[in-house]
Amino acid sequence: MAQLVIDHEKCIQCELCVAQCPFSAMSIVNGKVETNAACKMCRICVKNCPVGAITVEEEKIVEIDKSLWQDILVYVEHDNESIHPVSYELIGKALELAKPVNMKVAALMAGKNIKELAQDLLYSGVDRVYLYEDDSLETFRVDSFANVFEDCINKMKPSVCLVGATTTGRSLAPRVAVRFQTGLTADCTSLEMRENTDLVQIRPAFGGNIMAKIINTKCRPQFATVRYKVMNAPEMLKEKQGRIIECEVTDEMKLSGIEILKVEKKAKVSSIEEAEILVVAGSAIKDEKGMDMIREFASLLNASVAVTRPMVEKGLGHVNQQIGLSGRTVKPKLIITCGVSGAIQFTAGMKNSEMIVAINSDPNAPIFELAHYAVVDDIYALLPKLMEAIKEGQA
Repeated sequence: MAQLVIDHEKCIQCELCVAQCPFSAMSIVNGKVETNAACKMCRICVKNCPVGAITVEEEKIVEIDKSLWQDILVYVEHDNESIHPVSYELIGKALELAKPVNMKVAALMAGKNIKELAQDLLYSGVDRVYLYEDDSLETFRVDSFANVFEDCINKMKPSVCLVGATTTGRSLAPRVAVRFQTGLTADCTSLEMRENTDLVQIRPAFGGNIMAKIINTKCRPQFATVRYKVMNAPEMLKEKQGRIIECEVTDEMKLSGIEILKVEKKAKVSSIEEAEILVVAGSAIKDEKGMDMIREFASLLNASVAVTRPMVEKGLGHVNQQIGLSGRTVKPKLIITCGVSGAIQFTAGMKNSEMIVAINSDPNAPIFELAHYAVVDDIYALLPKLMEAIKEGQA
């Protein structure tokens, strides 16, 4: 990283740099030229300074010995009763990434009385499970869990750390990454491993219009959070493999600035992420009457109703039903899109569905490029006929 250096003894305070800065990043303060956070390092001031008082100093980057950082660590999220499915998806991907570079996969679990739960991970193919058990870890507190995560990294020295892009993971991962002064790529939808152990982290950017490939070549460990329902869980083994390593939770690790006054369990609600069949309402659905038709159709199929972002913005759907980059990622066995055009922001959230049936009156709709079955028809003409046929079949 570079920074501007101003030699105040050379500076003649001509204010040429102040006048020419296109970002208004330079000013005279107490008789001296200073820069602020608006500086974009365009170097116009360096080029035009008549006395050469402004120079650029390049920060020396210390190359890390990558051979000292081995294997992949997966943070396992749980509720003390069951392991979040995203953790198994991360383990499945980690096993795939580790194989060509001869790495092993480890898991990190922290909580209270979770040893029996940790045993389940030994059927997933991990080499070892780092287990941190303590009464203070019964409830998630991000600072104390970050202490545990940091301790595990110091013990293991992993090349890669994978965390689910859940509410918990999104708060935990950046706090740990900053402690190691390393990069973090959030909400990845794909991961690849290079021969030199650099992790290629792929995520949508610029509103989903491009897929960015991000590589952390200078630092270790490499951190990434990964969306739920975009990876495949491993095939579970018939017998246990690997071992559990019980780790000490020190008083220093228990320190937390968070005081938990009360814990209330949220009532479980149906989620489109867990649905096996989805019916999606798109912009062709004009009003609440149209949504009633979609709901009736979904009910006949024992399906859940989902929507696109424009439908949420029109007030015809809830944000919890939204599929896409700014909504949920789903992977049902069957998804039927009704009047959905197929913008990349939407398709990024459902492209891994096992079976995609698309209904749209526009034969050139982008959704047809992704669909396994394409139906060119008007939703309002087709759905009533389909529902009548389903009712007859059920009768």
